[in-house]
Amino acid sequence: MKTAIADRLSPVSIDACPAAFSRRLMHDFRTYGFGVVTDHGIPAETIRAAETAARRLFALPDAVKRQWHIRGAGGARGYTPFGIEAAKDAATADQKEFWHVGRALPAGHRYEAVMPPNVWPDVPGFREAALDIFAAFEATGARLLEAIAIGLNLPADFFAAPTREGNSVLRFLHYPPQPAAPSGIRAAAHEDINVITLLLGAQEAGLELLTRDGTWLAVKPPEGALVVNIGDMLQRLSNHVLPSTTHRVSNPVGEAAKRARYSMPFFLHFAPDYLIETLPGCITPDNPDRYPEGLTANAYLIERLREIRLL
Repeated sequence: MKTAIADRLSPVSIDACPAAFSRRLMHDFRTYGFGVVTDHGIPAETIRAAETAARRLFALPDAVKRQWHIRGAGGARGYTPFGIEAAKDAATADQKEFWHVGRALPAGHRYEAVMPPNVWPDVPGFREAALDIFAAFEATGARLLEAIAIGLNLPADFFAAPTREGNSVLRFLHYPPQPAAPSGIRAAAHEDINVITLLLGAQEAGLELLTRDGTWLAVKPPEGALVVNIGDMLQRLSNHVLPSTTHRVSNPVGEAAKRARYSMPFFLHFAPDYLIETLPGCITPDNPDRYPEGLTANAYLIERLREIRLL
């Protein structure tokens, strides 16, 4: 059964007072693992430029795009073709192609061994548009993390240092029009690996989350709103106080099946050497520590990339 989440999950303005914004956002995160945020501060012109650049990229011939696919790199940068990424334990690969842009590091940076340089396609304006929206996503992500920190009774700047040089990734996603008999789903049921995910482009039908009672809810944000969800790293850090919710992109039906779907998720990460250790305030007699051993963000990332067939 599918139900529209609009009846249960109300958009919240990031411009509300910090305490009120945190309270409403944390309620939705604790209940659904998802929230919908308006007035998020990412300029409309920055979004339009990024969308235009992505569409130009994906319109290129397959052979051209594949020259920017780096084998053995786990899809960390550049192009990942159709038929490669799959949800954990899924029988078939997702029906999508994507491009990854990461943090630009200066030469000799201590993270350069695990955060490779970006790959830039021969698409006019692509690099500038990608870097601009990466920076905008990161600024909005910092504000969201402040609200989460307040909601967890932590200092508002708790997440600032762990994410300042985080291994965050911007993904340009393209799901093509559906064939008459698709071999799989656009994106099978999965959870995100990172801290939080910020998603633009969810207005096109398909994104669904799985509630605790086993019901799939369609996520239908207002035009221009940001969908935000908790990732596995924050679930682990918070000892499941904030759940990383299973979600998927289902196959469209009717006229929608004839349309391509484009979206832009920003996977906000900790710095590679950040040690994910359970927050003491999230351990109670009713919620004992699930993770007594700490794990670095990079070790956890590699473990999960292997599960989804990118490594």
